[in-house]
Amino acid sequence: MKTRRDILALIGAAGLTPVAAFAAPMLGDPALADPERAPAFVAARQNADGRHAAVVLNAAGEDLFTEELAGRGHDAAIAPDGRLAVMFARRPGTFAVVLDLRAGRRAAAFSAPEGRHFYGHGFFTPDGRLLYATENDYDGERGVIGIYDTATWGRIGEVETGGIGPHEAILMADGRTVAIANGGILTHPDYPRMKLNLADMAPSLSYLDLVTGDILETAALPAAYHQLSIRHLTAAGDGSIWFGGQYEGAASDVVPLIGRHQPGRAIEIIAAPDHYAGMNNYIGSVATSADGALIAASSPRGGQVMVFDAATRALVATRRAPDVCGLAPAGRDFVASDGAGHVWDANGHRATSPGAWDNHIAAIRSV
Repeated sequence: MKTRRDILALIGAAGLTPVAAFAAPMLGDPALADPERAPAFVAARQNADGRHAAVVLNAAGEDLFTEELAGRGHDAAIAPDGRLAVMFARRPGTFAVVLDLRAGRRAAAFSAPEGRHFYGHGFFTPDGRLLYATENDYDGERGVIGIYDTATWGRIGEVETGGIGPHEAILMADGRTVAIANGGILTHPDYPRMKLNLADMAPSLSYLDLVTGDILETAALPAAYHQLSIRHLTAAGDGSIWFGGQYEGAASDVVPLIGRHQPGRAIEIIAAPDHYAGMNNYIGSVATSADGALIAASSPRGGQVMVFDAATRALVATRRAPDVCGLAPAGRDFVASDGAGHVWDANGHRATSPGAWDNHIAAIRSV
């Protein structure tokens, strides 16, 4: 394991630059000239035979290739040049599979180290040299982000997230600051899906400086919402961070599930009083349209997608589909996936696969 000084030197050498919204084209790849062959999305799926797979899709939502997984997958990190994707295991899984999107095959696999497990999310540095993954130091009862060298897929260190249960972390537009959703829920793989501290959980949104490893800011929810576990994040076009939560209080409670934060300010709870009841206290995914103007949030338990204007915070659309969860930008709107194997958008159905899509669908390029 490298020292903190070694890690910071490697991060500094990476030459962090502002983040592009989507992967750069894979220059020279003839598949890009054919929309039916060009990779557009990556998602995890449980196939009809019960096996789990990472699936690469074209813009129509049709399979290009699949790679079997050892268990249930969750979300994928896309390399900046669009050549690789890393599919992470769902909590408390420890596997990660590297997909070569150009060759259509598995390129590598690696695991979280002893004493850690993945939360299912991660991101690359802008130059693609490092991969960061949200992890649980379950014996230490703290959240960390594991750092992996993409030349070898070896783990070279970790940084603390400033909270418990870091689910999703995203790299902000400056290419240096990371927004982290600390869900606040204490878990341990000896009790795989149990939540051990619901009475005193403390979710937060923290900001990490990749170069120094320092926590720049931590924003907490109002005390009345301390059981709203912050899980998923997306950045709007104005740089604000929107989040979706999962409420761990009484099932009969109806609370706002979506918030917005601008660094240096208090968290803003997004009002939609006539619609949160239909979300069944659970947001499974959030996404920003490619132009940064719209924010979407899905609820598989409520069978609903809510779409907001990022500037006015107004709810502008709702869409219904049983077990809908995966969201990805598609032009000025979104693509969604659901537990019935459908991929669809605001204009209707795109494709159906034999199986059930898991919680997320990651966009490789703008479609």
